[in-house]
Amino acid sequence: MSGLTISIGEAASELGVSVKTLRRWADAGKIRSQRSPSGHRRFYVADIKHITPRNLGQIDDRITINYARISSQDQKEDLVKQIKILESFSTANGWQYETIQDSASGINSQNKGLQKLLKRIMQGNVGRVVITHKDRLLRVSAELVFAMCEEFNTEVIII
Repeated sequence: MSGLTISIGEAASELGVSVKTLRRWADAGKIRSQRSPSGHRRFYVADIKHITPRNLGQIDDRITINYARISSQDQKEDLVKQIKILESFSTANGWQYETIQDSASGINSQNKGLQKLLKRIMQGNVGRVVITHKDRLLRVSAELVFAMCEEFNTEVIII
């Protein structure tokens, strides 16, 4: 490999990501790097310049979670509609996603799907949560979930 290279710190700064994230991407083969004679990682300027804010999300190895919820079994058609909207949106954006669905009250924070979502967020492997309405998470205290997402650097998208 030949070409102009920059240090991991410079590359991370240019891309707006952490050095740790850049190391993870290099280890996973998502971005090329080479080792300097002293063992430090060097990244190709040409590769860095081709990474735009739009495709940067495709490099991030954190998953998108689509979350759909209905309050009762009578609303099954609405659940199907929510899932279709969420999955179409995530596909159109080129995101790797998983869909979690609940059929439970929006007042109960012990819903199995919601608990699974919160656990995944706290593990740090969720890049974004996509919902159709704010009250899909919880009818009361959705702001607490949003605050948790912010704390774990998880974007919330309401479509």
